[in-house]
Amino acid sequence: MAAQLALARASLAKGLIGPTARTTDPKAELTSLTQSASFRNGAMLALRFVQARLLSVWGLLLAAALCPPKVFADFAIFAALANVGSIAALLRFEAVFFQNSDRLRLGRAFRLAVVAGAIFLGAATIAVLFTASQGWILRGFGALFLISLASRAVIRLLLAEATAEGDFATIGNSNVVQALVQPGMMILLIWPLGPTALALFTADAFGHVVAACYLAWRRRGSLVRLMHPSLWSIVELASAAWQWRSSPTFLLPSAVLAFGFSAAPLLALPLASSPVLAAHVALATRLLDMPAQMFGTVTVPLVMNDLRKHEGRDRQRRARLLTLGMVAIAAALFITIALVALGADELFLSGTKWGGIGEVMAIMALFYCCSAMAGPLQEMGAFSSRPHSQMTANAVALAAAAIVIWGFGSLSPTLLAVISLISLARLLLHLRLTWTAIGERRMAVAS
Repeated sequence: MAAQLALARASLAKGLIGPTARTTDPKAELTSLTQSASFRNGAMLALRFVQARLLSVWGLLLAAALCPPKVFADFAIFAALANVGSIAALLRFEAVFFQNSDRLRLGRAFRLAVVAGAIFLGAATIAVLFTASQGWILRGFGALFLISLASRAVIRLLLAEATAEGDFATIGNSNVVQALVQPGMMILLIWPLGPTALALFTADAFGHVVAACYLAWRRRGSLVRLMHPSLWSIVELASAAWQWRSSPTFLLPSAVLAFGFSAAPLLALPLASSPVLAAHVALATRLLDMPAQMFGTVTVPLVMNDLRKHEGRDRQRRARLLTLGMVAIAAALFITIALVALGADELFLSGTKWGGIGEVMAIMALFYCCSAMAGPLQEMGAFSSRPHSQMTANAVALAAAAIVIWGFGSLSPTLLAVISLISLARLLLHLRLTWTAIGERRMAVAS
């Protein structure tokens, strides 16, 4: 789902861009925005994503109630590794799909992404076989990881193609399909297999396979045209790889750094001396990630669409106003979540194995509030002439988090609080870029 969210954000930003009349009346601008077909498509896709998340949360909560804390923590690490692997699998060549509307260019980039993904998955298979032969992982778990990784990579590729072509219905429906299948399969597998890591890993792999198959079926006509044997050429692939070399050399490191920092709390899980605290952090991560993703899904397309209507200083002024609005909304949302978590912990969870999770969620709410805000700001940075600043901010934040985790040596609420403060500092760096550089001329993208 984390892989689908990243592509949905990029697609909506692209799909909502269109020629509009300039106006200085804020009320007229808002009316024009809300009446546009692209706005309705974006709003419907956001609604589908919210619907999918609400459908999946019951399975998450039920699994948390049935599974031992250690199993739930292992599953969180499994999912995080599969997600970061899927980001690297295509070497970010899928980002080229959104640079313009040329279908020939889309086809070249699509085939290049397929080749890159095949090579990456081949290397991943060799790595898993080696680790399994050394006895570092169970072969069954390694096979499930490869299936989950490959499915996630296929989902990223097909979602990128669908979003480039504006097939928002398929994107939204795929979220709902996975939200129905994966939690249901999780419960069905816990029944015969027990509350084990095998049940959760298998359900994850199955859910992503079903979602990938659904996308392939819905996009089969387009895929046949893009993958026609007559279109393949080694010379073309080599030329395309050189032409879009900035994707693996710049876009990929930036995306991986951003994802790595978003998983900073999970990076500390192996250091946990208490399996209960590790489980609390794993569950809090999953629960807080949902509103963070919902916030990004709703705000990114609307903000990008609005900023595209303005130029120069006017765009900078609009960026500041929108940023202030998003800060207010995000702060109110996550403060409410923190207060509700503390209240629920005190009233309902005290004395249970999940007692104390309210404090963990309250601490981590700052981390996820800042991460939720950083997503739209990172998209807004596309209008800046200093895109490298965001990659630097992500790199510095991730390095700082790693140093802090190493320095503490064990998972604790204090460590989570420090990581949350680092997330706040990262957000301030993004805010500085947004506040000062959005009105500048956008750096040209190499073609």
